[in-house]
Amino acid sequence: MLSPYRVLDLTDERGQLCGQLLADLGAEVILVEPPGGSTSRRQGPFLDDDPDANKSLWFWSYNRGKRSVVADIGTDEGRETIRRLAATSDFVIESFAPGYLAGIGLGYEDLSRLNPRVVLVSISPFGQTGPHSGWAASDLTVVASSGVLQMTGDEDRPPVRVVLPQAFLHASAEAAAGALLAHAARERDGVGQHVDVSAQTAMMMATQSFVLASAWHESGIERLAGGLKLGPITLKLVQPAKDGFVSVTFLFGNALGPFSRRLMEVMCERGFVDEATRDKDWLAYTTMLLSGEEPLSELMRCIDAIGRFTAAYTKQELLDLSFERRLLIVPVSTVEDVVHSPQLEAREYWTAVEHPEAGRSFPYPGPFAKFSATPLKYGRRAPRIGEDQELLAAPAPSPTHAAASTGTRGLPLAGVNVADFTWVMAGPAGSRYLADYGATQVKIESATRIDTARTLQPFLDHEVGPERSGLFANVNAGKLGLTLNLGIPEGRDLALRLVRWADVVVESYTPKAMKGWGLDYESLRAVKPDIVMLSSCLGGQYGPWSMLAGFGTMGAQLAGFGELAGWPDRPPAGPFGAYTDYIAPKFTALALLAALDHRRRTGEGQYIDLSQAECSLHFITPAILDYAANGRITRRNGNASPVYAPHAVFPCAGDDRWVAIVTETDEQWRGLTAALGKPGWATGPEFATAAGRLAHQAKIETQIGAWTCQREAADIENLLQAHGVPVFRSALSEDMLSDPQLVHRGHWVTVPHPELGPVVIENARSVLSATPARLQRAGPAFGQDNEYVLRELLGLGDDEIVGYLTAGALE
Repeated sequence: MLSPYRVLDLTDERGQLCGQLLADLGAEVILVEPPGGSTSRRQGPFLDDDPDANKSLWFWSYNRGKRSVVADIGTDEGRETIRRLAATSDFVIESFAPGYLAGIGLGYEDLSRLNPRVVLVSISPFGQTGPHSGWAASDLTVVASSGVLQMTGDEDRPPVRVVLPQAFLHASAEAAAGALLAHAARERDGVGQHVDVSAQTAMMMATQSFVLASAWHESGIERLAGGLKLGPITLKLVQPAKDGFVSVTFLFGNALGPFSRRLMEVMCERGFVDEATRDKDWLAYTTMLLSGEEPLSELMRCIDAIGRFTAAYTKQELLDLSFERRLLIVPVSTVEDVVHSPQLEAREYWTAVEHPEAGRSFPYPGPFAKFSATPLKYGRRAPRIGEDQELLAAPAPSPTHAAASTGTRGLPLAGVNVADFTWVMAGPAGSRYLADYGATQVKIESATRIDTARTLQPFLDHEVGPERSGLFANVNAGKLGLTLNLGIPEGRDLALRLVRWADVVVESYTPKAMKGWGLDYESLRAVKPDIVMLSSCLGGQYGPWSMLAGFGTMGAQLAGFGELAGWPDRPPAGPFGAYTDYIAPKFTALALLAALDHRRRTGEGQYIDLSQAECSLHFITPAILDYAANGRITRRNGNASPVYAPHAVFPCAGDDRWVAIVTETDEQWRGLTAALGKPGWATGPEFATAAGRLAHQAKIETQIGAWTCQREAADIENLLQAHGVPVFRSALSEDMLSDPQLVHRGHWVTVPHPELGPVVIENARSVLSATPARLQRAGPAFGQDNEYVLRELLGLGDDEIVGYLTAGALE
């Protein structure tokens, strides 16, 4: 799809997934490495545990499909090489410290003079400007800054991260989408721009909008391993099985209560609960608990019974039962389970990539989505250092496009029409990217089947109601609201009229739902041949597990994330919430933007099958390759790093307050000891090297914890950052609302809500220098824009509208 375009990749391990995603979509990607190779080549694991620069499985994971050239950017010759390559590139992506490239004459202003159409994408921990832009950072400290860390782990221990670094993968996927948004603007007006990607804001999506709790006057979520703690209600979702653990979604309300009812029916049949327990009102159970009508001790008794039930069966037996009785139970999968998944096998997901230097091939995660017209195909392994050096000797190609022209810079997607049938989290958050950047987007929902997102916290002033959810307001910001009853012919007829108006249809129901309504791709294509349609669900549109009912909490477990967060001496904590729901939106946006670019150039629409689990597996590729190459199963290990110490989360002053501190270099270690006043315990020669510090990790971290627990988080941050040490508090919602860096980036936006008045939502997660996102409204109220959509967008008259109303189509 992106075959006409060239990408110059100047990133290290903090950005290389971005270039790989663009390469997967067909772009030519040239990775520029320093002499000796990228620092990511020193990231483990390694093939056969041999730390050779060409055997890093981390490097393999995120540089497949690229070409490698070597240039020393610190020399005049190296910088001239970069200029020559940038002059004929459509995109340049980089992850240097903010301001570094501008300081050596390679900033956006410099590159745009050489190539006015160039899009420069910069990936950094906190953004290119602002009070924290120069702060030292690591994966752990960025996760802490995002609010995600505080929500993850056991309540009686420090918060924990996913053992595989995640923050810069979120940033890289965000950067790929940002690159194509800037590209869409360029194709409208002929001029490039600078895309500023913050890993902090990219990672914040994984709070599931709980980051808004303080602004919405709602209590924040409390940390609970393998579950949720919402005020007085504690919900344990991870339970033991005979051979491991399973995830049991035991929740309530109109959407989830029926699943809990069926679970209790099965448990009653098998003697684990009595009939009175089976027959509780599981739809209204949350209200009963909050009102005191049902004591919390009853909830705990039910959860304990679930644990006894699951412990009596194997993971496979419980999964089989889940299919048979339509329950929400899935295994907490290990990496080994994922690699041998029958669903992934049936979908032919794994892609064998030949590595001649190793004498064999290895299974890599397959395409992040299945495109009907332009299927993604790749097979080129990650390059060896400087493998394509001949590119520097070749004559520079002519620019791909005509010279830039000037003009008014409208939003990149102005004029694009979107019919949005998504619900809950993953689908709406992914489609919101289009609304943020100018698309006219109609969200279709029904008051007869309430979107689960309307039933989820945070709620304004802690008052529950379908028009009071901060999550719904946030992930559906900028969208028009249309209520439509798809259960009757008149509702489906109106949906087809909306499709004729649309350029894009996006939906996130279970497979076959749209077909059941006569709204599958073939039916839509018959009325709009060039339509781009994307379907997003847990496991994809086909395969033995495709009809598994479920939510992102289950997708995260099926994709192997559950086993990757927590403490080795305890059951898996898993990442907070529906983790794959926070990864998939970035891939949804990327897929739609690439398909729209292909349609612009060729007039061809297509169907996109996006499995939330499959695209998320790209965030654990190193663990998959480690298993395939070395037979090793990556497991949770608290906050420990295999190579760095200290690398931990320490207590500080206050109730459940914590601060993440990391040293990755000898210089950072010296900065830390200087900040601590060079205590005697830290001055021994055994601490002079990374290996020595790792060997004495427990002693080091005990001493640091004794120091931090007496101090306020802000004082620790200011002192250690002044000495160049990565540090950040484990942020709460109230911390983030006043975070000067987020305020500087304009991340908090106050917009009108039709029922609630002005409310705070999140801005887009990247900042485009010339065509920034424009947010003007929160997610819609039920049917808020029915009149406008029917009259102004579809051109219906009074008689037609009355006919649809009378038939009940607008419910």
